[in-house]
Amino acid sequence: MSFFKKLKEKITKQTEAVTEKFKDGLTKTRNNFSGKVNDLVARYRKVDEDFFEELEEILIQADVGFDTVMKLIEELKLEVKRRNIQDPQEVQSVISEKLVDIYNAGEEQSSQLNIQEDGLTVILFVGVNGVGKTTTIGKLGHKFKSEGKSVLLAAGDTFRAGAIEQLEVWGERVGVDVIKQAEGSDPAAVMYDAIKAAKSRKVDILICDTAGRLQNKVNLMKELEKVKRVIEREVPGAPHEVLLVLDATTGQNALIQAKTFKEVTNVSGIVLSKLDGTAKGGIVLAIRNELKIPVKYVGLGEKMDDLQEFNAEQYVYGLFADQVDQAES
Repeated sequence: MSFFKKLKEKITKQTEAVTEKFKDGLTKTRNNFSGKVNDLVARYRKVDEDFFEELEEILIQADVGFDTVMKLIEELKLEVKRRNIQDPQEVQSVISEKLVDIYNAGEEQSSQLNIQEDGLTVILFVGVNGVGKTTTIGKLGHKFKSEGKSVLLAAGDTFRAGAIEQLEVWGERVGVDVIKQAEGSDPAAVMYDAIKAAKSRKVDILICDTAGRLQNKVNLMKELEKVKRVIEREVPGAPHEVLLVLDATTGQNALIQAKTFKEVTNVSGIVLSKLDGTAKGGIVLAIRNELKIPVKYVGLGEKMDDLQEFNAEQYVYGLFADQVDQAES
């Protein structure tokens, strides 16, 4: 049974609405990546070195990342040889299989958030300005609230003009209170107030925004360390998640940002925003393979419920939806 058939069987057991979101959200990447792979397969009669060279170029153009592409091509060559595959058409299924393998390889890291069953869960958001951090916080707050959890937001980005007001707009939109201080206040003091409020109100989840300045890495590091110290002191074991928001449309620049923030703070997961807005969605694989950080959520549209928990099979389905849908069950 081809991997496309297996994937189709697995996908049909999952929520149809989520499957459609991945399919729709990855349309630009699929048209770019899968379309080029289709053209490649149609032009070749056999799987040879020239075929792999062109495939390598397609993967790099999709922002899969050089190191990840080299690893993927090497594994594909071995698999093609092992299975004695001659027909280029059969390689598409193997590519999709290897993409899932590469994402899931290495240490076991769940895409699920570390939510505390008893007591307060603190989620710290980091990321540069303009990546969609505030929007992501608002959407995640909406998701938790729709699941019946009580949520509070902390306006820790006290430096960017309008950041507090922007978070308040999202708070009003999703019906969640925002703890804030005046613009220019100490972010750690905001966190202290927010934790006190969360405890007194017996809130389930506190989502904390932070400043996104990368111009001075030393200042950013000191600021985040101070914020984390206050959180750790007030809630032992917190923050339970440190989520880095990256803009998928910035491609390799997102990878550079991720490396920088990984140096600065202990990032536990990535939220990849605006994945629906790029034709280079391969950045998901580059982040996972090169940074060993799981992608926990992806933004697949502008609607409130378009922030989806990442799933490697759903992602690969989004890339090869046409071929998977055509696969005979």
